Amino acid sequence: MGFKTLLASLLIAAAPLAACAATPVYTYQVVRTFPHDVNAFTEGLFYEDGVLWESTGLPGHSFVRRERLDTGEVLQQHDLPAADFGEGIVRWGGRLYQLTWQEHFGYVYDARTLSATAKFPYPGEGWALTKDAHHIYMSDGTPDLRVLDPVTMREERRIHVTDDGRPVQNLNELEWVKGEIYADIWQTSLIACIDPATGHVVGWIDLAGLLPQADVTPGRTDVLNGIAYDAAQDRLFVTGKNWPKLFQIRLQPRP
Repeated sequence: MGFKTLLASLLIAAAPLAACAATPVYTYQVVRTFPHDVNAFTEGLFYEDGVLWESTGLPGHSFVRRERLDTGEVLQQHDLPAADFGEGIVRWGGRLYQLTWQEHFGYVYDARTLSATAKFPYPGEGWALTKDAHHIYMSDGTPDLRVLDPVTMREERRIHVTDDGRPVQNLNELEWVKGEIYADIWQTSLIACIDPATGHVVGWIDLAGLLPQADVTPGRTDVLNGIAYDAAQDRLFVTGKNWPKLFQIRLQPRP
């Protein structure tokens, strides 16, 4: 998140990369490239009902929307109030939930119309959301993932995430993939693959160099952030804040 403190970025500088020596590390093969709105400061991303659902941050530029994967065409969009910094999203039945960064509340939308219907409170910061068949999982930038009741959005417990015994800071955008929680590590090119039963990182995905240098605009292109998974076709998508492209990737063991 573009406005988070310098201290937070320093906390992650060494730990994940050092821990990679003991934990399996995967690299990637680009399967296909799709267009992505370069003006979208991506905070949340998921694939459902044949379309991408995306949320963005920054005051005055935060929105939630549905878009076509192949073309990037916006099918539906709801803009947040100018003062709000939008964060991650997740759909549960007919509801779409969205976090805000430091406002201590999230929005509930009608998933069909994207009209806001309610708010829900939470302490601390809100970063990202994902789900399995029974719960919603929330990140807040710390090594803890909150496990929420999907109806009330109340916290039930927490998952403390570690790699080789060390807490993993700055867990960001989340996605449920084949029984694991994938989490972007803010300000790195890494995704942690987390066992939700133990909180242990069971693998790292290193996406260094994914966005070609020719597509990087200095002062505009921001960090990796955005993971979506199409379970029906086993497709994994990733992008970043203000990136002009979204990538379908296939994981490969790092040599």
